[in-house]
Amino acid sequence: MPLQNVQLKVNTLALVKTACSNCNLRELCLPFWLEPDELERLDSLVSNRSRLKRGEYLYRAGDPFDAIYAIRSGFFKTDVLIEDGREQVTGFQMGGELLGLDGICTEQHTCNAIALEDSDICAIPFLQMETLSREIHSLQHHFHKVMSREIVRDHGVMMLLGTMRAEERLAAFLLNLSQRFTARGYSHAEFFLRMTREEIGSYLGLKLETVSRTFSRFQEEGHIAVQQKHIRILDVNGLKALMKQRS
Repeated sequence: MPLQNVQLKVNTLALVKTACSNCNLRELCLPFWLEPDELERLDSLVSNRSRLKRGEYLYRAGDPFDAIYAIRSGFFKTDVLIEDGREQVTGFQMGGELLGLDGICTEQHTCNAIALEDSDICAIPFLQMETLSREIHSLQHHFHKVMSREIVRDHGVMMLLGTMRAEERLAAFLLNLSQRFTARGYSHAEFFLRMTREEIGSYLGLKLETVSRTFSRFQEEGHIAVQQKHIRILDVNGLKALMKQRS
């Protein structure tokens, strides 16, 4: 191979790695020992980027499924419309996580995805992703791990709603957010809630009044400090202890 082409590939690889290292998608891209041309193909696949304003829909229930979406920055909620006309929140997703996996089975989305703040996403065409995954086995393996993680998270939510008291549900919710922020290099003890108390209640299966009362109780007992949507966790072990208490 001519020296000029070798140098071009090295420079391209360096540029792509620099871009990925500053991107919340690094979990999806960097674990693999890819050849320069493979890395270029992966980078081109996720380069369809767009920005959504707060309150905008990324997709709606019933929309055709053709892509999964990686959140580069920002925060989303997913919800479904239940029979009585109310919205049931089914999840909250932050930078570095994927949206759209709900559409794989039926080839249409089963929920709505709404930006809770101005957010940047990358659309990853699913058919192209499948093709590339068959050619790059480490990518396929990692994508399966991502899907498995979503299944485990869903099971955790079902257990939370089925067996936990209100205090345990909210403690588990805050600890889960703390872990996810930590995994992305942010503070584990201090963060801003992008969702409303009502949306938290919908997700946890609690009334708005119960959520507000439980937040107040946690603050009075010294577990957290609350200033509107700004949360500081003061006693992680205290929150964990609440989850071990059974009536």
